[in-house]
Amino acid sequence: MPIQHVGRPLKRLEDPKLITGSDPYVNDVRRGLEGALWLAFTRSPHAHAVIKRIDTTAARKMPGVVAVLTGADVNAEVGVIHTPLPPEMFQTMNRQGHTLLAEGRVRHVGEPVVVVAAESPQAATDAADAVVVDYEPLPVVVDAQEALKPGAPLLYPETGSNLAVSLKIEKAGVDAGLAAADVILELDMMNQRVLPLCMEPRACSAIWDDKAQKLTMWGDTQTPHRMRDQIAERLQLKPEQIHLRTGRVGGGFGAKVPVYQEDTLVPMLARRLKRPVRWAATRREDMQSTGHGRDMRCWMKLGADKTGRILAMDVRITGNVGFCLYQVGCLLPVLCAQMITGCYAVQAVRAEVVCGFTNTMGTVPYRGAGRPEAAYFIERAMDMLAARLTLDPADVRKRNFIPPDKFPYDTALGNSYDSGEYARALDHALAKSGYPALRKEQEAARAQGRLVGIGLASYVEICGFEDDEVSDLVVADDGRVTVLTGSASHGQGHETAFAQLVADELQVPMDMVKVVQGDTALVRNGVGTFGSRSAARGGMHALGNATKVREKAQQIAANLLEAAAPDLVLADGRFSVRGVPDRSVTWQQVAAAAKGSLHSKEDLQTGNGMLFPFGAHVAMVEVDRDTGQPRILRYMSVDDAGFLINPLLVQGQVHGGLAQGIGQALWEEAAFDEGGQLLSSSLMDYALPKTIDLISFDNDHTRTHSPRTPLGVKGIGEAATIGSTPAIANAVMDALAPVGVTHVDLPLTPRKIWAAMSAARKS
Repeated sequence: MPIQHVGRPLKRLEDPKLITGSDPYVNDVRRGLEGALWLAFTRSPHAHAVIKRIDTTAARKMPGVVAVLTGADVNAEVGVIHTPLPPEMFQTMNRQGHTLLAEGRVRHVGEPVVVVAAESPQAATDAADAVVVDYEPLPVVVDAQEALKPGAPLLYPETGSNLAVSLKIEKAGVDAGLAAADVILELDMMNQRVLPLCMEPRACSAIWDDKAQKLTMWGDTQTPHRMRDQIAERLQLKPEQIHLRTGRVGGGFGAKVPVYQEDTLVPMLARRLKRPVRWAATRREDMQSTGHGRDMRCWMKLGADKTGRILAMDVRITGNVGFCLYQVGCLLPVLCAQMITGCYAVQAVRAEVVCGFTNTMGTVPYRGAGRPEAAYFIERAMDMLAARLTLDPADVRKRNFIPPDKFPYDTALGNSYDSGEYARALDHALAKSGYPALRKEQEAARAQGRLVGIGLASYVEICGFEDDEVSDLVVADDGRVTVLTGSASHGQGHETAFAQLVADELQVPMDMVKVVQGDTALVRNGVGTFGSRSAARGGMHALGNATKVREKAQQIAANLLEAAAPDLVLADGRFSVRGVPDRSVTWQQVAAAAKGSLHSKEDLQTGNGMLFPFGAHVAMVEVDRDTGQPRILRYMSVDDAGFLINPLLVQGQVHGGLAQGIGQALWEEAAFDEGGQLLSSSLMDYALPKTIDLISFDNDHTRTHSPRTPLGVKGIGEAATIGSTPAIANAVMDALAPVGVTHVDLPLTPRKIWAAMSAARKS
């Protein structure tokens, strides 16, 4: 019987070590870091201020302090840090970067100003607190639309504007389509700023070997090789002089793609002070100075005929990119604009993108990155269109879906969708949720005066960014297989999924496959893990190299059996001659005969373009009339990520994604006051969903394979986050329809809902 692991819901190989605490995270690593210095930072308490004077005298005299450094001491070594961005894609680009430590001016609360190195974390923290900085506060702006108005406080006065980037994309026919419409909707919607809030706050450690001129680092990053390369460039080292390891990474969600200032200062000071150095963010530091997510406003004008078919859309996306062009934050509103048509066959579209600098932390990719915002905007519009025409929101969606026979489908704004069966996914979600029965239940509840609502969301996302990835295979003489992958996990279960793929291809048990990741000395190169690319890129590269190894092994087996390679069959760890099963050799015999030659380290082309998973979600909620408190009653998600390597891993990704998407819909917000203070900078103030807030989700899948990858895989890591926020928002708005409330911006907190209901009663 052939071994078959792929497609089965196998438990994660990683979990025993994780739940017993035997796998170290960055801050758990002790070996080699004995006697390490600890770093602490003096951070700006102001959102915008001139730095008039820094006095480090008292800090330098404190016990255990080894060094106290300002921007004047470190910035010249690295210069201004810019993220490489394609200026040709923008009509306007104000290319502002940042330095390691603030000099001259601070532009957000939490910006690092002084770094202290000391013998203990307590000594470092005390000394950082003892630094005296004389600030001259400046006017503050935290809202992007306000920042772009004439007369707004300028973050970079020399430029004369807070405009970071601007872009306009247009497909002809928008004005004609709007003129021909029977109904026009004009909407203004906000997708609020949120905090990634990983379980593990950022951390970094480094050792400099002065004799060998080499650096050993531990960093909790999603992109180990890129972090190594960027640090090498900043410190004027060669990449091979840096050995970077990640250990376990306790969540990333996109926020651990950037290389932050602290990630460079730790190795810089290890080299400068010739001592091991380590740093770990406090939770407040992490919330203030790790990149934030979302924060986009959408103005949309949508024209449709009386049946609900969309004729044209005019869209303006305003993105808040924070204090500078931090990482790829300004590309996310562009991605939102490109995905704004969602699952729908709309060819007359005009989309304008403007991004403003504000006195807040920079925005970075956060689970879905541009696609959740686009899905929220278009899905709220679909429900509001259905309400205006008194049509069922499911029917309006089906009327506008791209037909399955039109794929691959070129959207108006430049994407090429690979495959899709959007009506099938929605029909499956409606059937599995018992949609007609839910509507009858809703009618009965409304007759009793209860505010019960049902929300739908159909979504499509883009994933599989960057075709290349490294997943080399090496077979030892005893037949054991090592996969060396650059697609480093931060909780997704790569060790399990990659082992399933390789074990099946080589017909060996999974316990004979070891997956190595997050180590730049062992893995020759890599892109990293983000944008739901791991299975489609890293996994398919592992499968491709396993196929190459199998072909080599089959030739060696043929020589051992004195048979033609095409006549051999590999099953259950044995190569046998077709039709003569007694003539066989084991996988171990073949590996031993290979004498170390059984490996594949090829850069394979295993993908051909971007991938577009999709799905449909159905939510049912009840809103308390007296308090505005929403409560989830039912939730059904149907996601389509093509072929599923491990349905159990997929289920975990869906459940986590639902928690994050629902969290954004109902609770989460990075809230600032008018002075730029982050009001939600602790877990006492930032409302995360708790177990009691959520219900047992119902999940299912349709499986529409992608023609662009082996096995037809797409991506699943971000899907549920994208579909769940609009589904919950639509359900809450449907619940509030009887009291005259048509829209409330996220998050849909009881206070905001109660205020909207009160205002509607008075109007």
